[in-house]
Amino acid sequence: MENQQKTGTTTIALKCKDGVILAADKRATMGNFISNKEAQKIYQIDDKIAATIAGGVGDAQTVMRMLRAEAKLFKMNRKKPMTVKAAATLMSNVLNNSRYYPYLVMSIIAGIDKGPKVYSVDPVGGLMEEDYISTGSGSPIAYGVLEYELRKDKTVKENLPIAVKAIKVAQERDSSSGNGVSLVTITEEGFKQFEDSEVAKILG
Repeated sequence: MENQQKTGTTTIALKCKDGVILAADKRATMGNFISNKEAQKIYQIDDKIAATIAGGVGDAQTVMRMLRAEAKLFKMNRKKPMTVKAAATLMSNVLNNSRYYPYLVMSIIAGIDKGPKVYSVDPVGGLMEEDYISTGSGSPIAYGVLEYELRKDKTVKENLPIAVKAIKVAQERDSSSGNGVSLVTITEEGFKQFEDSEVAKILG
């Protein structure tokens, strides 16, 4: 399990008028071998923060555990939740401090505090805020859909079909992406993980 890789993947996060959408495929690969068809690539960090991962499974799981723990400690000590930017900055610092023995992981940190926020964090800690981000081998294909169709002035509900479409289109041409779509939204109401049946309805 620890040797599985998720570098072949497609993950996205989108900023909308009232929240954020995170989506990913479910396939984990080891070279040309499909090692897992239900891989977790979206992690809830706090009530209104989540992250996507691409890269080595062991590294990704370690960093996500660390981030979740720090978010809980922050809330206990400060009596308020960590902001999305703080979570992304923490992730950036962890990765930058280990750059000589790096964690092989590319992440997106997204959520809502004083408005929707989406950040990418590269394996050596580079931090960028964007309206939408895609990572993994299928990202160039997903970006084609997002560039053409995404509207950040639309609601989460209105942009859901675009998020799912971006992952599905990437799966059509990227052999390392596949086996369904994981879908999460974060709004003022909180974190929502969609069931496969709900994703199928969005696809129509």
